[in-house]
Amino acid sequence: MTAIGAEVRAYLEREHDGAPARVVVAERTYPTTVDDLWDAVTNPARLPRWFLPLEGELRLGGRYQLIGNAGGTITRCDPPDALDLTWEFGGAMSWVTVRLSPDGGGARLVLEHIFLASDADEHWAKYGPAAVGVGWDLAFMGLGLHLADPAAASPPEASAEWQSSEAAKTIMRDSAAAWAAAHIAGGGDPVVAKAMAQRTAEFYTGG
Repeated sequence: MTAIGAEVRAYLEREHDGAPARVVVAERTYPTTVDDLWDAVTNPARLPRWFLPLEGELRLGGRYQLIGNAGGTITRCDPPDALDLTWEFGGAMSWVTVRLSPDGGGARLVLEHIFLASDADEHWAKYGPAAVGVGWDLAFMGLGLHLADPAAASPPEASAEWQSSEAAKTIMRDSAAAWAAAHIAGGGDPVVAKAMAQRTAEFYTGG
């Protein structure tokens, strides 16, 4: 499948701080340098052009707030290689890690979104990994478009017109299906995983 956002997707089950956790992993190599990619994912002036406006400080111990979305604390910040943060949204806590590394003539971005199984059960039972996976695919897509055209003012998904287009709905459905495949490859029941992804696609596309 042609890259929608991530080029590689995975679903893992492991421990986080000694507790059972579910991990959604997205990876992509971009045609830029590690330094430029680090700047794109941490510079408050660039983030709104491909992701969301941000308030706060992206430094160790700093608090951040993505406008209209999650906030949290930076728990690791080692430029230009590693960024870890808490992801606090809707009264729930999860964790995001970002790792950057050279990859051939480009730079590799590996993102992990980690959920404690006990915290995610109700939401997970309905949507599975596609719930966050589709969102990260859109972010990865927006980042690719930004790197290709840094002067662009905002990501396409910020446009209500784009979100309602058939092209956008196709991307979201394809993304959800790709996450279902990753879920199954990670040990998920195929019937359950496909149903979760279908509900996620319907949520994103309105039916």
